[in-house]
Amino acid sequence: MSEQATRILFVCHGNICRSPMAEFVMKDLVRKHGLENLFLIASAATSTEEIGSDIHWGTRRVLTEHGIPFAPRSARRLRADDAVAWDYIVGMDEANVRNIGRMLGPGALERTSKLLAFAGRTDDVADPWYTGDFETTYRDVLEGCTALLERIEGEA
Repeated sequence: MSEQATRILFVCHGNICRSPMAEFVMKDLVRKHGLENLFLIASAATSTEEIGSDIHWGTRRVLTEHGIPFAPRSARRLRADDAVAWDYIVGMDEANVRNIGRMLGPGALERTSKLLAFAGRTDDVADPWYTGDFETTYRDVLEGCTALLERIEGEA
């Protein structure tokens, strides 16, 4: 891996369920690989609905159950400078990717992928806000983040 930090931004609709789950799962994976100093990892929303809110209780619960450390944080919306600030912009579903393109422009789409695409899947990470199934979301997030880390390490 290069000595310059790899910058990853995870994005979902509200930035309280899936994208912060992916943020903290990825931070845990890179820490376990001894690479935490080589990554900058954050998350954001495409909507304004939850701006300022902390992580959803269901996400906190599943992270705790799986021993994934996390910290209080406030949901934030994508900003124009996110278009160039990140190496990887990772949406949780097709609607997120469309909104990322709409909000940040076509240049950002060149660095934007759906999370499960890194695992060779075409489906979306289901939104537990609607499904109530945070465990399935966690399994998908873990699979996608593991595959993303393997890809980044393979590019080194």
